[in-house]
Amino acid sequence: MDLVVLAAGMGSRFGGLKQIEPIDDEGNFILNYSIYDAVKAGFDRVILIIKEENLELFKERVGKRLEKVVPVLYAFQKIDDVPEWFKRPERVKPWGTAHALRAARDLVSDRFAVINADDFYGYESFKIIADFLKTSKENEFISAGYYVKNTITDKGMVKRGIFTLKDGKAVKLIESQVEKRGNNIEATPLGQDAWKKISPDTLVSMTMFGFSRKLMERIEKDFYKFFKKPSVELEKGEFLLPDEVNNMMQDKEATLYVQTTPAKWYGITYKEELEDFKQAIKDMKTEGKYPAKLY
Repeated sequence: MDLVVLAAGMGSRFGGLKQIEPIDDEGNFILNYSIYDAVKAGFDRVILIIKEENLELFKERVGKRLEKVVPVLYAFQKIDDVPEWFKRPERVKPWGTAHALRAARDLVSDRFAVINADDFYGYESFKIIADFLKTSKENEFISAGYYVKNTITDKGMVKRGIFTLKDGKAVKLIESQVEKRGNNIEATPLGQDAWKKISPDTLVSMTMFGFSRKLMERIEKDFYKFFKKPSVELEKGEFLLPDEVNNMMQDKEATLYVQTTPAKWYGITYKEELEDFKQAIKDMKTEGKYPAKLY
């Protein structure tokens, strides 16, 4: 099984390549911990989706260490990876997470997981995904569900996929903006100004999924549809993974199971959160959840 890591984002709110910001005394990064947990859970290959200009940086600072325990492949998200007939508007921002995942279309195996490079998910979450994929059918997907109250920050707005569930299965997955406002948590679908209060126990996606290649077939199909949108929509539009998953659910092409994970999620959306996360890693090492030296 493959672990696909979305690592092409520059992390503008964080202020640089937060994917390779050391978070312990050994110089490990968030994704080092994710891959440590993933290999322990049963994943046996890693595909890093990055910007091509960062290849040597990732090989030197990430690949050398990881290759000691698992094969590492690289795929590149490129701004000019668009249909030949498309005349793109001027923009430097990547085209979104589904566009990034498409970069690995010739590399992924029949069953694979997808995560963000800058999120800490915890071993239990990887075990949920890995165990599911070992016996899943091609039209069955899985996501780890996190309580929204455990995924927000006091530093500003964040993006989360909000699940609507029935009997442990997702009915909808809506990519949304979420923000803590006073004692409440409020959310609105992306591109809308429809803020409303949501329960702190609402389950959200942190972009931790398990898929079959059936998803890649749908992405390839919708890739061309996306670029036929009006130019005004494409100036800031994104081809998003949660939207693709939701479209497959609505079209009865796939069932998305959501399992609440007991693991604690950590993220570094804003630079001010870095020191808190470093302390959390130290505490987990003290508790024996991780060895003093990962690799």
